[in-house]
Amino acid sequence: MNSDQRATLPVVVPEDLWRLREQRHHEQVDLLTAEHLERRRRGEPHPVVDFVFTYYSTSVATIRRWHPGPGVLLENAHLGERREWRHYRRATAAGRDGLVVDADSVWRRRGSRIVRARDVVAATATRRGATGCFGLHEWAMLYRARRDDVRHGQTPLRLPRERIDEVVRGSRLQCTHFDAFRFFTDSAAPLNRTLLTRDDQLRLEQPACLHAGMDIYAHTATLEAGAPGELLLDCLRATFDAREVDMRSSPYDLSAWGLQPIRVETSAGRSEFVAFQKDWMERTQSLRSRFLAAIDLLEIVSASSDRRATADAS
Repeated sequence: MNSDQRATLPVVVPEDLWRLREQRHHEQVDLLTAEHLERRRRGEPHPVVDFVFTYYSTSVATIRRWHPGPGVLLENAHLGERREWRHYRRATAAGRDGLVVDADSVWRRRGSRIVRARDVVAATATRRGATGCFGLHEWAMLYRARRDDVRHGQTPLRLPRERIDEVVRGSRLQCTHFDAFRFFTDSAAPLNRTLLTRDDQLRLEQPACLHAGMDIYAHTATLEAGAPGELLLDCLRATFDAREVDMRSSPYDLSAWGLQPIRVETSAGRSEFVAFQKDWMERTQSLRSRFLAAIDLLEIVSASSDRRATADAS
């Protein structure tokens, strides 16, 4: 964004246009989450979808709130419920009244987490993807585990415990994602190429990793109103797709949910998994670029606010 473009912020979006965008966002979120909400009402678990709303702990209601991102004035939004939402303030531009995202408010509340997320995502985006893990983290979480020590206890296994252990022993574990590695059994952890720590994220996170890509969804949610709703929704879609592949390549039997396994214990299954990873890299690198651009804009708008405040004070 050049200096001329910055000078025109905020961009005014007429009420009829932003309400249409908001409505479309609601419709798309409802389409993605209706079955999940109905299952939850009935108390029925789902081994793929539930993870997205428990591990990442962002509610459907939060996702459903559409935000334009910073640098945009929503005409007449101050007349509705949005005026009570966090990170909004009233503003006027081009003779129009409305609400804008308060970038300073976002930074005050989430700044340290945003900086950390930006550092991890930016570092990941610079690396070549490593496609040799074959999704074996779920296997390593079961390696030589006690019979009653199953991470997804309500989901049956599709292979005997002995076969799971055999696959892990016969594979070269190459997990690069700490938040998967930390759930390895004590017996499996030393088999990984690297003993990972939280600090290794900046050094080792790489774009072929399914979980590194899914985390962009969590990082985007960290921005709260600073993230455009379209970005959050695209990250959510990607996370659903990756989580499905994640579990289909595991030792669990998902046939009750209509999902067929990716048999990574075979060469054909590993080829199928790698093919997904290659597409995944392209998809998530685009999301990383959009995420980093959203933070850049959040900084620009915040800096502009600081300059205005300084000018007003003088």
